[in-house]
Amino acid sequence: MAEPGFAPERILAVLREHGVRYVLVGGFAAVIHGSPYVTTDLDVVPERSEENLRRLSEALRAMHARVWTEREPRGIRFEHDAASLARAETWNLVTDHGRLDLAFVPAGTRGYEDLVRDARRIEVLGVEVVVASLADVVRSKEAAGREKDRLVLPVLRRLLEEGGEDRRAGGPGRTHPPMEMEIR
Repeated sequence: MAEPGFAPERILAVLREHGVRYVLVGGFAAVIHGSPYVTTDLDVVPERSEENLRRLSEALRAMHARVWTEREPRGIRFEHDAASLARAETWNLVTDHGRLDLAFVPAGTRGYEDLVRDARRIEVLGVEVVVASLADVVRSKEAAGREKDRLVLPVLRRLLEEGGEDRRAGGPGRTHPPMEMEIR
């Protein structure tokens, strides 16, 4: 069986409905900042308090989250709560709405508190989202050193040099209102 279709707006809406505090990072954050590269998953850095992880666990249940593997793209069922989610640094999941990766300390960062400091609140696909700064997305992708990151880094660095972060993500140099993204 194939993986479910990617509906990022639904994942973001469920996280919001459950009051989960997180910072959006990775490829989707890069797209928000102007990257032309398509991504088919969301990467989030949850705040690690017990209460927030409890809300995250409830949101994951609402989306029928399962552990994603290449061999099992529909995912493997798993039981979770705040304590069990906190025991791993990374969770690669698939939900009813597509892929969702949780990373408590993405490469090159110190986690939520580090990333939220320079993050921006932006409306994305009709949902208010806290998005990592473009500089932080670049920093994390540089530290990860994966081939897919090396391919996109020149574009992200150019966007950063051109002030793309301010224009795209609602900063002082913004040339248009906060974006309503269409991703298919």
